[in-house]
Amino acid sequence: MALGLIAAVGTQAMAIDVKFSGEYYAAGLYLDKTSFQKGTASEGPSTAFYFQRLRLNTEFIIAPGLLFTLRADIMERAWGATRSTPGTATDTLSSGTRAENENIAFDYAYLTYISPIGGFRVGYAPIRYFGAAFGDNTTPAGSIVYIIQKGGFLGTFTIAQLKEESNTSILASTGADRDSVEYTLWGLYKWKGGEAGLLFDYVRDATNRDLGIPSPFAGTGYLSDVFVVNPYAKMQFGPVAMQAEFGYMFGKATKWEGPSMGNPDIDMSQWYGMIDGQADLGMFYAGGMIAYLTGDDPGTPDKMEGGALNGGIDWNPCLILFNNDLNYWAGGQAGYNGAANAGPMTNAWFFQVRGGVKPIDKLDLTASVSYANADKKPTAAWLYNDYGYEVDLSATYKITNNLSYMLGGGYLFAGKYYKGESDNEVRNNFMVLNKLTLTF
Repeated sequence: MALGLIAAVGTQAMAIDVKFSGEYYAAGLYLDKTSFQKGTASEGPSTAFYFQRLRLNTEFIIAPGLLFTLRADIMERAWGATRSTPGTATDTLSSGTRAENENIAFDYAYLTYISPIGGFRVGYAPIRYFGAAFGDNTTPAGSIVYIIQKGGFLGTFTIAQLKEESNTSILASTGADRDSVEYTLWGLYKWKGGEAGLLFDYVRDATNRDLGIPSPFAGTGYLSDVFVVNPYAKMQFGPVAMQAEFGYMFGKATKWEGPSMGNPDIDMSQWYGMIDGQADLGMFYAGGMIAYLTGDDPGTPDKMEGGALNGGIDWNPCLILFNNDLNYWAGGQAGYNGAANAGPMTNAWFFQVRGGVKPIDKLDLTASVSYANADKKPTAAWLYNDYGYEVDLSATYKITNNLSYMLGGGYLFAGKYYKGESDNEVRNNFMVLNKLTLTF
């Protein structure tokens, strides 16, 4: 009788269903040069290596309307490479460190409950994604989300704890109010042939406050209060798909709490935007894009016009230029005076034309030509603005419904921007990538 009672109670507590999904890829990369410098001690050699990642999503369906989601990245590493040194900084797109991702690290762990008054999501879950991929920096964070949906309308309100600095016996802190918290409210409406939405975001970052720091340094800390307004729209006009997204960040990047050593408060004022269109004409397709991110003007020390916003780690417009996957696996390619192609796009005008053909259902051939130019020169002594031109070619073959193989190559005609503040010599770069991807 006791065993029967235990079995009955345990059965009610067990998940009704468990669903697994995920993605595994293995890839090989060749990069001709690891820097844009020529004829210096920092002139980089070529590099070539294999790498892989398994991303596993697990969904526990506890009861109708009650779910628990878990995502982990497993063996995200270059084959045979030295393991990373354990640290404390979280990795890209993960709640774990890079060293943990090379074994196994959990990205998300959250529950979802659909109630009569709306949905709730609680736990470590993705935030900072909205509208088009441009500008998205999907980040895991401890958060509470309220979701409401009615007809074609979907809205959410999110409170995310980005950093915790409360003083406890386990985690000592120099102050009781040095947290970083983000509040996000967005809504979108979908109709036949399109959708549009608006996001409002507020981040209060107190991690640089100096509460508890003794004299003479007291009063040199600062608080950041910044806001973002971000509208977007997607439309379908017959065979032509259009999308546009814009945003403005404003507020106080630096608000001094006390004596600021003569430095003024720094106002935040940054713009970004993107317009993209593509026509699908049966076997052929063609499109283009214009993207923009303001750069910081070195002549206005009391304003921050660039640097906080970027093109997003979810957006990879080229194989080399502004490619976050290349930056993650091979690192940035350095120019002079701190110039580098390393991760998301910042301080740039970006233009791209692209096209492709699908001669058979399983094969997709694409080509693109891109050009980028810096919006602002980093210093008054900086010589040039252009990042350069890039030509990309790729072919993707769908082996099965779940397995595909991609072979691509990119050539970057490195721009004079990377010369920095002197007329240094820079060189072009190219890469070849082949990638096998399994989805399940």
